[in-house]
Amino acid sequence: MEHDSQTVPYVLALLPAPPSPAVRQLKDAYDRALSRVFADVSSQIRGTSNIAKIDIALVIPQLLSAQYQPRSKAFASLQHLLATFYTFVGTVSASDNVELDGPGGVDVRVFFVDDQDCSEVQQQRLHGPVTNLKTLAISQRAWDRAYVLDTISGERLASRFSEYGASVSYSKLPGGIASISPEGVLVAEEGRSTKHYSVIVGGTFDHLHLGHKLLLTATALALDPFNNEGNRSLTVGITGDEMLVNKKFAEYLESWEDRWQNTASFLKAIVDFNPPENQVSSIQRTENPGPNGKRVSIKVVPDLYIHLVQIADPYGPTITEENLSALIVSAETRSGGQAVNTERNKKGWASLEVFEVDVLQTGEAEEVASASASSFESKISSTDIRQRRMKSAKGHL
Repeated sequence: MEHDSQTVPYVLALLPAPPSPAVRQLKDAYDRALSRVFADVSSQIRGTSNIAKIDIALVIPQLLSAQYQPRSKAFASLQHLLATFYTFVGTVSASDNVELDGPGGVDVRVFFVDDQDCSEVQQQRLHGPVTNLKTLAISQRAWDRAYVLDTISGERLASRFSEYGASVSYSKLPGGIASISPEGVLVAEEGRSTKHYSVIVGGTFDHLHLGHKLLLTATALALDPFNNEGNRSLTVGITGDEMLVNKKFAEYLESWEDRWQNTASFLKAIVDFNPPENQVSSIQRTENPGPNGKRVSIKVVPDLYIHLVQIADPYGPTITEENLSALIVSAETRSGGQAVNTERNKKGWASLEVFEVDVLQTGEAEEVASASASSFESKISSTDIRQRRMKSAKGHL
């Protein structure tokens, strides 16, 4: 494979609100559009080891309004939409034979944008994965171009984006069925009322893929944007290398160093929309004896820290740091949330509020894609990714 020094494509797809969070409706709305974006960027990196970056901004009107605050009220709806959208991304990549997050492939990052002028948030600092159109426009991200749908709503989005200060050229995409209202996509859970400023998630995060991106984005979604009393923190427990020696194709596991760096890079991409002159990123490494002593702390914005912690047991910082208030789990690991709270309660600590994230749906993907379920599954399996890396390495010996 060539190691090309050409400029790596970096584009934005600015998409109007989906008509429904169902995969089939997402396909109807965006299938031709996303296929076109994939085709455009893939043609520029074919035969190279480069990975193109695609920011996908999904517009959800009124998302920053008071009715969806605190974030916990909208969490269930947003994570479900995110899960179905990433499932849709996987189906398109499988059908179009586009590599995800690997050499010659594309790195897709999805976040949400409110395109309405909400007076109650205009004076606040806005950080992802929920931001507004103006903040995105003045972020000065180095996109080669912005893609918008060739529809009335797409043209309006492009016009407002430029009015807010975006300096980018536009390409039009074939349009599908879109929505002008978040109804049916976004439902406020009135039973959720707690604000969270210290959230945690755990995992291996080897060869970051769509499932990891869903889990990490959902973790950031659970974090409330404004805390007048102090800093906010997003903690990611990342399994240490010594716990992974029995994994299949273990020799192709990424090191803990690589895994925390890739995790942090993804989180910054969906959280930090500051223009370059306002970015404040700083990194502090800590290695103390005892549980959870090895960590990297990154100051992303003035009041937000991302902590990447090496963990050596299923609990990680959840039972060593009392100030955490929310734990994000997948539907496959919900029992872990119960176990964590049992251990915290033994210490006399408050339980963590547990937020559950959907898993990417192979069945739904197979229904709407021309590719097989196994092709889709290979996109969201770290084991399959390691196996492909092994075959690729042996093929180039």
